[in-house]
Amino acid sequence: MVAPTRLESAPKRPPASARTVEQFDTTTTQDRAAAVAAPDQGKGVLLGRSVTSLGAPTEAGFWVKTPLVTTRAKGRVTSPQTGNSVQVDLIPLGGEATGGSQISLAAMRLLGVALTDLPELDIYQQ
Repeated sequence: MVAPTRLESAPKRPPASARTVEQFDTTTTQDRAAAVAAPDQGKGVLLGRSVTSLGAPTEAGFWVKTPLVTTRAKGRVTSPQTGNSVQVDLIPLGGEATGGSQISLAAMRLLGVALTDLPELDIYQQ
């Protein structure tokens, strides 16, 4: 599990009985507010645009696993479709740079894209 650094508290792992999106997303209102706080749009380097799927819903927090990074880093993702942006932890994911990425349930919800979609997201490293 990724140790979130932008959050007020580390989100708890969902209970084994979790069945709904709300039960799986254990982030708090304060965590969500911090994740969408307007990041300085001038900071960060655009790593690229990646087709992204929902990652493991049992992994709490705001993160993106992507082949666009080789070491853990801070970053943000933006949905060109919705215009929403979320601060995330970037986690290396093996494969070619043109391969897809995975995103946490909490981050995907804040981006405002459907959980069953494969949205293209712009990934920035801070």
